[in-house]
Amino acid sequence: MVSQPPSFFIPDWPAPTSIGAAISLRSGGISKGAFSSNNMALHVGDNAIDVRANRDSLISRLGLLGTPLWLNQVHGTDVIYVPDAEEIPDADGSYTDKSQTICAVMTADCLPILLCDKAGSEVAAVHAGWRGLCHGVVRQAVRSFRSPVEQIMAFLGPAIGPKAFEVGPEVLESFLDNAQSQQHQKSIITAFKSTDNNQFNDHFFADLYALARAELAACGIDSIFGGDFCTFSDKERFYSYRREQTTGRHASLIWLK
Repeated sequence: MVSQPPSFFIPDWPAPTSIGAAISLRSGGISKGAFSSNNMALHVGDNAIDVRANRDSLISRLGLLGTPLWLNQVHGTDVIYVPDAEEIPDADGSYTDKSQTICAVMTADCLPILLCDKAGSEVAAVHAGWRGLCHGVVRQAVRSFRSPVEQIMAFLGPAIGPKAFEVGPEVLESFLDNAQSQQHQKSIITAFKSTDNNQFNDHFFADLYALARAELAACGIDSIFGGDFCTFSDKERFYSYRREQTTGRHASLIWLK
């Protein structure tokens, strides 16, 4: 009997046992071509029947009783409360304190951030592209929690790595303009390294993971895990928009059991 390739992995972090979390991989689904094979997104041009089958398979393999709230992600800062949200809300994060209510974000280079409190009573999922991360989507998610910030932990999921994410000077300027303190600015500066690009000698390699850690620290959160992936370089496991343009999306899910 041929075993199926893995379709997801469980984040390695010390979340309470009442918390469930999973992140899909690009293997183990039925999508074809550029979307091969476990694409979770309906908006990228994949066959909708295949996408829904991939989603249903993930839900079944995880033993979930509910259906994830899929967002229309707009690279903004809105974080909505589930289950009060409309069917497909425009938002880049979701929060809940209700059991079997599944928060979800989709990514393919942008950074998925999963949050929970150490008591295991609140969770959130955040889509943190550089624009959302810069302009405060993480802050909005943290404000959703009733728990004090020192009781919140974060997992940084698969995103483009620091040696692959080349950006212009306007990205650094935007982060500095939106920093929460001088210490935050210092941490931001260390997350940008000059490139050897002779055509654009003012470009940088930006470290999304370092920027997320700096943002979380500025919010008062120091229990931070994950952040050792690179979607761009790990073609076997991950989709990457920057690498392939036409490609699938991963789902990062978190819920209260």
